[in-house]
Amino acid sequence: MPAVKKTNRRAQILQALAGMLETNPGQRITTAKLAEKVGVSEAALYRHFPSKARMFEGLIEFIEETLFTRINKIVNEEKDSLTRCQMILHLILGFAEKNPGITRILNGDALMGEQERLRARIAKLYERLETQLKQVLRERKLREGKTLSADEAIIANMLICYTDGRINLFIRSGFTRKPTEQFNEQWAAFKQMFV
Repeated sequence: MPAVKKTNRRAQILQALAGMLETNPGQRITTAKLAEKVGVSEAALYRHFPSKARMFEGLIEFIEETLFTRINKIVNEEKDSLTRCQMILHLILGFAEKNPGITRILNGDALMGEQERLRARIAKLYERLETQLKQVLRERKLREGKTLSADEAIIANMLICYTDGRINLFIRSGFTRKPTEQFNEQWAAFKQMFV
């Protein structure tokens, strides 16, 4: 029974941290403020996470697990490369929209002043996403016998830059400009790259 309670407390701490990232933009989150929000002592926080960096890592693991589990499902279930790319981008943007606080981790804003390895891990996450898109585009030629109007690495990079830009706009707007806003119209323009 204690393991369940520990897992629940860990989840509660991470949810509180994500909530504070959403409601306190531009402010550094201290363990004292986080402990107060959770309703425990700082010592209790440290029983579940040895450091604040580990708490951020917990949120990054949540991001990675959520996105890549769903991306793998898209890749396994959808065979059309164009639809795969569309679904992957919409997934990332929809995830950001549903998790505003976590979005501040995706753009690195919440990690300023934190350990460099956290920012490096987010950079690696974007590299993995770009590599996944590049792979989908490479498979298009093999699977569908269709070529692209530009090199798949260039197109994959443009798609990731678009996604990153939409996430940053969401944060800059105080979470009012939704990342998925006008996605279908914008995707229609991107489709021209696939012709």
